[in-house]
Amino acid sequence: MVDRIFRGIAGSFILISLILAYFVSRYWLLFTAFIGIGFLQSAFTNFCFSTWVLKKLGVK
Repeated sequence: MVDRIFRGIAGSFILISLILAYFVSRYWLLFTAFIGIGFLQSAFTNFCFSTWVLKKLGVK
């Protein structure tokens, strides 16, 4: 369940940041890059801060 919630949040953040980059400012692409860096870091270390937070909040 945590993985599904995380993927939903991450996908939403990416889409929102792309929309904001198109309509507001290109600097929102930095947020998209930050999300990508988080995915890359998670692939190498097998640790994801977002899923850790979700588990601490009690999501099973």
